[in-house]
Amino acid sequence: MHPWNQSILDSLAKRLDRLPHAILLYGPQGVGKLALAERAAQLLLCEGASKPCDKCDACRWFLAGNHPDFRRLEPEALAKEPADTDEEPKARKAKQPSIEIKVDQVRELADFVYIGSHRGKLRVALVHPAEHMNENAANALLKGLEEPPPGAIFILVSHRPAQLLPTIRSRCVSIPVPIPPREAALGWLAKEGVKDAARWLAYAGGAPLRAVDYAERGSAALVPVDVREGLEPLAEALQKTALDRALIAFGLPPKYQTTSSAVAPEKAREWLAFARRMGEDRLLCRHPLNPRLFSAAMLAAMPSER
Repeated sequence: MHPWNQSILDSLAKRLDRLPHAILLYGPQGVGKLALAERAAQLLLCEGASKPCDKCDACRWFLAGNHPDFRRLEPEALAKEPADTDEEPKARKAKQPSIEIKVDQVRELADFVYIGSHRGKLRVALVHPAEHMNENAANALLKGLEEPPPGAIFILVSHRPAQLLPTIRSRCVSIPVPIPPREAALGWLAKEGVKDAARWLAYAGGAPLRAVDYAERGSAALVPVDVREGLEPLAEALQKTALDRALIAFGLPPKYQTTSSAVAPEKAREWLAFARRMGEDRLLCRHPLNPRLFSAAMLAAMPSER
């Protein structure tokens, strides 16, 4: 777990005996929410004197990824292990992994939370990212949140909590996970060996884990892309470029450090409008689209420099 989130874990540890049945950890992507959620799950399942102890059987099983009273729900595209399937190898290769959490996954989770604990203690389910549940999956999870079985705790992790059903949010205790202080983030990035850390941290909007990812793969080139996976990084790069240019046009410093070139003041609102459009297009990038055509359309909508 990342050091800037330790205080949140400490707060949870102090009220272990009165934790709610559902916790929503939310905040910007790249601030360590998933690592915090995993550590919180280990804290709940730990059987040692100091929690989490990393030494008891429960902690060892959890760290090895095979604790019988823990389940993780996430899209196939994010899963650490490929999902079991009876399809032929050729069919599996042709099929793209899902970017949604599906209703069948939630139904399997219901089978888990409504049976007794293997260790006679809690059962913990982690859902990440919660906003990636499709409509049927979200409604199925809602039933479990409305009538929680004894001894079951749900930990939801969300980058965009506004996309969750209001009824799901209302049944969780929400805990914000903020962007860490800049100096703390830069110190951590230095220990990770990230070069040009200040630049990448700015481009990541202050989120250290995203800064690491950007430093490893670099900024998206502002050119049309041929694969769906390249659409959202392109839309993100265009949105950040547009926001920086709008800020410069208003006489303010750029937030993401994508440019330092002068921008005419009369272009400010045009760049802001384009940034809003790119925010909408980032959501559309998850739909089945022609990548080449959609990316070309995004680039063509860019305001002119003059």
